Amino acid sequence: MKYNCEMIRDLLPLYKDQACSKVSTEAVEQHLSECAECTKLLEDMNSFNIEEAIVKERNEVIGTQAKYFKRRSALVGAIIGAVFTLPILICLIVDLAIGSGLSWFFIVLTAMFIPASLIVVPLMAPQNKGLWTMGCFTASLIALLGVCCIYTGGSWFMTAALPVLFGLSVVFTPFVVRSKPVAAKLGNNKLLTVLGVYTLTYAVMMIWLGIQSHDRAQFFRIAAATSLPVITYLWGMAALIRFLKWNGWLKAASCILFSAVFYFFSDALVMAILGMKPELPKFMFDFTTVSNINSSVCWIVLLAGTALAALMALIGITRKDNRRNV
Repeated sequence: MKYNCEMIRDLLPLYKDQACSKVSTEAVEQHLSECAECTKLLEDMNSFNIEEAIVKERNEVIGTQAKYFKRRSALVGAIIGAVFTLPILICLIVDLAIGSGLSWFFIVLTAMFIPASLIVVPLMAPQNKGLWTMGCFTASLIALLGVCCIYTGGSWFMTAALPVLFGLSVVFTPFVVRSKPVAAKLGNNKLLTVLGVYTLTYAVMMIWLGIQSHDRAQFFRIAAATSLPVITYLWGMAALIRFLKWNGWLKAASCILFSAVFYFFSDALVMAILGMKPELPKFMFDFTTVSNINSSVCWIVLLAGTALAALMALIGITRKDNRRNV
């Protein structure tokens, strides 16, 4: 052979990347036609993908580190959980020593579930940590209310638990519907699901409070007058946003117009629910009395909202036509 293998092997990486000069390329090709070992080495170099090797090595490093941090998190969670058991054991020993039963033991036990749900659960949960944390926190808080109600001999559990459940649903539901397992099942129905949970928990709370009220008829009448307009407005806005197949400008125009019209008729709707004769705002721009101010504001909102909605609708239609022409 005209060229020795060591020299050709030094040139093979450059030859593989087509970075050799013409003379070097001819020398390499001539040597490869005569040397089976160097040809085999070039084939191995061609089959080796450095990008895939780097990705594989990176994934292995990340996996190793993830396992390490999971073990550390589990260890820390176990230690913190053990710390939380100390006041529980102390209460158990004291209750048994003084013969007062286990009332304080169960109260402290359920109370310790609350910090544990916020500290231990995120460390121990393998995945969907936020979802597990919110669920455990809600369950532990409701459990604490139940235990306190039992050992105080009260009948206020539902009266306290339902408002707490409604308040937590207002805060947690948007995060729950955006978590991966829930979002995958809901698809594009996240907004409707959030409003459904809000409406359901609020309705159950108000029904229970009405049942406990001394004047149920008056309570439900006032509750309906203050609640139904708000719920109707929220569901109307959600329907416009979710189901209208228009562009953003037209959707915004429809929402503004709906809001202006709903605000204009809101007082009449409340009057109808309360059993009074509905009265529409009088057309005036007088700010001398409270009644006149309310009527003036209603007309200003209606006229301004209609004008703004018309302007945005015109922009939306123009943009839609321009896209079709393109």
